[in-house]
Amino acid sequence: MSLSAPTRHNVPIKSAHEIELMRNAGRAAASVLDMIEPHVQPGVTTESLDRLCHEFIVDELGATPAPLNYRGFPKSVCISVNQQVCHGIPGPRVLKKGDILNIDVTVILEGFHGDTSRMFFAGEPSRVARRVSDVAHESLLRAMDVVRPGAHLGDIGHAVQSYAERQRCSVVREYCGHGIGRGFHEEPQVLHYGRPGTGLEFEPGMTFTIEPMINAGRRHVKVLADRWTVVTKDHSLSAQWEHTILVTPEGHEILTLGASGTP
Repeated sequence: MSLSAPTRHNVPIKSAHEIELMRNAGRAAASVLDMIEPHVQPGVTTESLDRLCHEFIVDELGATPAPLNYRGFPKSVCISVNQQVCHGIPGPRVLKKGDILNIDVTVILEGFHGDTSRMFFAGEPSRVARRVSDVAHESLLRAMDVVRPGAHLGDIGHAVQSYAERQRCSVVREYCGHGIGRGFHEEPQVLHYGRPGTGLEFEPGMTFTIEPMINAGRRHVKVLADRWTVVTKDHSLSAQWEHTILVTPEGHEILTLGASGTP
């Protein structure tokens, strides 16, 4: 097997062997989110959740947490709470009843990356919190549904944007999905807004993430002084769901399904 995969427009096309390794990495990443779910409770710190994830990734999966020390990121997972959009750094913050949080996990297993995230609730969320999480989740489902050979990147963006904006939510534009494989971030960039029928045409063997960030208020964001944590400028709640996707000859396969088997 060649060490360098063939590419189309600089997008790696995975071989059958590489796809199987991607499946293994994707299942591993999803299992971290399955494991951590019962631990998300009011009164726990985000740092303690990070520690549990780190120990599970390293000791149980024999994998590597990709975010740790990636461009200086200090923790093993990203945990973004309430108005935090993405790249939240776990720390001493204690979860309160009604908090919503995204836990974003990327593992490296057998040289390949698996990347996925879900929303969690610490106790019963507010109506607005549940709604923005539901809109983000449905946006992801609709985006994945358009992925098949011959479809285009713009179809993903249009699926997310058209749905989320109809629900009177907004789509963050500064951050996007990405190709993934041996590299954490490969081509293409997967925007969550756009026009159908535009951009890269999908081919079997392409793998990438779809990870729409949806705000209950306006789309504008800013980065905090830690140079990582992204928050909504208007302090509105934000939600995100993410899967790693493989383009197959028949359509697509979700590589990061959890034990429930539902996306």
